Amino acid sequence: MKAVRTDRELECPGIDAGLRARGVELVTLPDGIPETELVAAVGDADLILMCYTPITARVIEAAPNLKGIVKYGVGIDAIDIQAAMRRGIPVVNVPEYAEETVAEGAFALMIALAKRLPAITAAVSRDGRVWPEQRWLGRDISGATLGLVGCGRIGRSMARVAGQGFRARVLGFDPNVDAVAMQRAGIVKIDNLRDMLRVCDFVSVHCVLNDTTRGLIGSAELACMKPSAILINVSRGALIDEAALVEAVVENRIGGVGLDVYSQEPLSTSGHPMSALFGRDNVVLFPHLTFFTVEAMRRLEEDTLARCFEILDGRPVTIRSLDPRLRAQTAGVVFG
Repeated sequence: MKAVRTDRELECPGIDAGLRARGVELVTLPDGIPETELVAAVGDADLILMCYTPITARVIEAAPNLKGIVKYGVGIDAIDIQAAMRRGIPVVNVPEYAEETVAEGAFALMIALAKRLPAITAAVSRDGRVWPEQRWLGRDISGATLGLVGCGRIGRSMARVAGQGFRARVLGFDPNVDAVAMQRAGIVKIDNLRDMLRVCDFVSVHCVLNDTTRGLIGSAELACMKPSAILINVSRGALIDEAALVEAVVENRIGGVGLDVYSQEPLSTSGHPMSALFGRDNVVLFPHLTFFTVEAMRRLEEDTLARCFEILDGRPVTIRSLDPRLRAQTAGVVFG
């Protein structure tokens, strides 16, 4: 058996050792590998593991022995699932390993911006101390209004931390979650996104990226937000019109921004669509690492290996995600 794992910069020693211990020949490839090189590498592969690298129809068709595609992570928008389904090749992700972890990361970005930590720590590093001047005034989360764009597992975890933990009022926009389910999670359902944005002090994005959510928050939605509002995105960069977001920040039409995800990754201080945001006191740019903790990576490696072994052993692979794109599969899968 041969497995190809892309994005080797994301170190997963448990996955690599586990596959090799089962006698699997493992080839690891770098992030950003050209499609032609990936096509050549998977020609005799039984299994593809990916995190960020696109697995296109051309890549799938180039692997006649392919038995499964495993996303060691959550988002599946970089995989041509329809091309895999046409060949009866199961696609699986690992949706549950970092629900609490990413919610904690989103809250960390939010509280850092609310308390002006980037601005104040930069000033202290430069000057040694600061006085309690108006420009350093932070804000309370208690009593504020948090709006969640997407109320799935991570969104509901965020609601619990902010609502039960910090006594914020939590609103939610998610056409796929009903009002009763939101109420159980301490969220008040709002049916119109712009209506919700108008009243929020903080907005945190937690929805999946698909054809209906791409660019969900654009210039019109940003214009609805309070000029003091803080926007957090730990889901997918393309959910936000990033050019419009940069413009809003540069023109001081938004209070603060905390980002962990970007349409173009990795980040760069120059030549990147978000480069203009570097060095700003009201911006935190995190390099897509809110998932990266000891505990979450242990869960990720264990679940990924379990899915790999199911595929390599010829057993149905367990789909735990509720994403309809994965739930539409009929070959080689079982739903858990």
